[in-house]
This record gives sequence, C-alpha cells and structure tokens, in this order.
Amino acid sequence: MRVLIVTIGSRGDVAPFTGLGQCLREAGHEVVLAAHPPFAGLVGESGLEHRPLPGDPQELILARDRAGSPEEARAVTKAFLDGFADGVATAVADGADLVLTPYGAAPLSLTAGAAFGVPVIGSYLVPAFATGEFPPPGSPRADDLGAAGNLAAGRAALGRAQELYAGAVARMRTRLGMPADAPPPQLSDLRPVFHGVSPLVVPRPADWPERVEMTGYWWPVRPRGWRPPAELVDFLQAGRPPVFIGFGSMAPGQGERLSALVASAVRRARVRAVVQAGWAGMSGGGDQILAIGDVPHDWLFPRTAAVVHHAGAGTTAAGLRAGVPAVPVPVMADQPFWAARLHRLGVAPRPLRFRELTAEALGAAIAACLGDENHRRRAAQLARGLAAEDGAAAVLAGIESAL
Repeated sequence: MRVLIVTIGSRGDVAPFTGLGQCLREAGHEVVLAAHPPFAGLVGESGLEHRPLPGDPQELILARDRAGSPEEARAVTKAFLDGFADGVATAVADGADLVLTPYGAAPLSLTAGAAFGVPVIGSYLVPAFATGEFPPPGSPRADDLGAAGNLAAGRAALGRAQELYAGAVARMRTRLGMPADAPPPQLSDLRPVFHGVSPLVVPRPADWPERVEMTGYWWPVRPRGWRPPAELVDFLQAGRPPVFIGFGSMAPGQGERLSALVASAVRRARVRAVVQAGWAGMSGGGDQILAIGDVPHDWLFPRTAAVVHHAGAGTTAAGLRAGVPAVPVPVMADQPFWAARLHRLGVAPRPLRFRELTAEALGAAIAACLGDENHRRRAAQLARGLAAEDGAAAVLAGIESAL
C-alpha cells in the first residue's frame, strides 16, 4: 500500500512522522512524507521519500511579524495556505492508497482525499478532539475550565480551525471541480484518528468518540550515520551534566536578546549549559555555555541535568523520554497546554511566560528545577513507562484494522 503522510509546520511537526513512516515501511508499505522543502534533508536522512509541499514556515512567521496591519498578516497567511493546498492536491493526485494527516493539515487532506477517492486517517500530534476533561491545546487559557467550559472551548477551537482553512478549502474544491453544493468535510467527522501522544502523559478522555485513540509517541528517526560533534562530546565530558536551553522554531530574529538573557540566567543558576541556536539564532559565550545546531534530542537530553524549552509537542516528548526534568517557557499555539501538563505531571516547576521572560526568572526557575529531587524522580518514572510503549506499532495495527 502506498501511504502518503502530509504534514505542515516546523521541524517538530515533521520529525515524529519519520518514526511512524519507518514503522510502516518496515511492515511492507511504500511511504511518502510530504513536508515543506526545508525538511527534505530530515526526511531523506530517515530513509523515507520526501515530497515537497510549498511554503517555508519560518518565512511565514517572519512575514507575519513584518506585516503592517492585521489585514496584511491575513493576506500573508492566505497566500501560504493557498500554495500549500495546491501542493497537497498534487501529492494526493500523484498516487496514494491512504493519506495520513495531522490536525493542522486535516481540512485540506480531507478535501483532496474526497476529490480523488483516497481514504484519510488522522495522525494527530496534539489531542485536538473536544473533551470535557481538559481545555484544547491552543486555548488562550491552559487552566481547567470545568467540564462544560472545556468542552465548549474544544468545540470553538475546532470551529476556528475550520474557519481558518475555509477559503483554501473552497478554492481547492473549485480547482478540483468538486460539486459546489456538496458540504465540505468536517474535522469533527474524521475517523479514525490516532494521536501520537502517550496516555501516561494525556490519558484518553472517556468522552472521545470511538476510534479516536492515544497510541503512544512516534519517536523521530536518528539520521543515518549521525555522529555527535567532537566539541559537544568534549564539553559534556568536561564537567557536570549541563542544562539544555533551546526554543526550537520560536522567536526568529531574537537571537541577540535571548543569548544575553540566557547567559545571565546560566550565571545566576551556576550551571553549565548547551544552547541550541534554533530559529532565533542563539549563540554561546564563555566556558560554561556551548552553542550547537540541530542535535538529536534522544542522544543529547539523557546527558543533561534538565531541559529548558518552549514546550512544543516534540521537545516535550523528548524530554519525558529522556527522564530529565524540564523548565517550560511556552510561546504560542499548543505550547501552554504542554507546559501546564509538564507541571501537572510533577516533572517541571510552574511554566514561565516567554513574553515576560527575564534572566532573573529563568535563573531562579533552573535552580528550583534542579533543586527539587521530586522532579527528577517523577521524570525517571515516566520515562520507564514510555519505554514500554510502541505508538507507531499501534498505528500500524489500527490502520490495518480500519482498512
């Protein structure tokens, strides 16, 4: 079976699908991973076939930041989604027996699947179905709103996602000659949906529809032939385990400010640190801080004392897998949800807001995180549970059962 995985967004939205794709390929399926051009190397190094989809998410963030008005920002987003929609339609038309789609691309994947008669299955990285048990990822508030409030917020979030893509869906339907009077696909109707999240981290809500599951995480594939840089190995061996600090695909263009802030926080906490440049372009400084580029988290995180990060879904999962405590600094989207979840699980102190981040607050949070042995004990306990799960195998079994 030829399986097309469609994804949209930053590196964290692509990497988990390399692990899922590898599992499907080893089971005898042909797998194509469609993602933005900047991730061709990430996909290719995992041994999967890459299909480029138009758009660069980093350029989208920068263009929206440069926009002079809300109308201009909306126009930038519209152009991005229209180009992406064309790529999704072409990828499905080129031949697929099954499409796997994350939440962010689901409206377009469902539309293309309907146009070409290809079944579509959800492969979500965030728990995006409405539930009374917790507020939806991306909600303005990560606090529990009560059963009725959580459910209402979840339904509203689904409506906003549908609305965001409405124009691109309508234009795709027109280009593909679909009947104008046929109702567009609804996200709430997608079945089955497999969530690449551990039920140890987010237990499956009892009020979710049938065939909507938490399978366990889909771990990224380490690039073939990868070796750690000698400078990083030397730094790790030169003293106590350092703290990892990185904000992933967040804050492009803020490297100078964040580098100074992080350096001050590291001095205040009296720790060593490995700083990942990320899209912000952070740098190191002094003997106690080493700046690095992309390094597989499954290799680096177990060698650290704690991880300071933006609480993206993938980085959150990698830290839990490594069994190290965290200092979450959420920026946007689903990150406050994961940051609150880390605190609730007992592996992190209370999250820091990125927009209000100071060297004093970050230094104090790092010191508090390292000084609480309960954080490390709970992180190690969760890591042992995650090691017993195989989320990708669960998706494979679910796909074969569904089809």
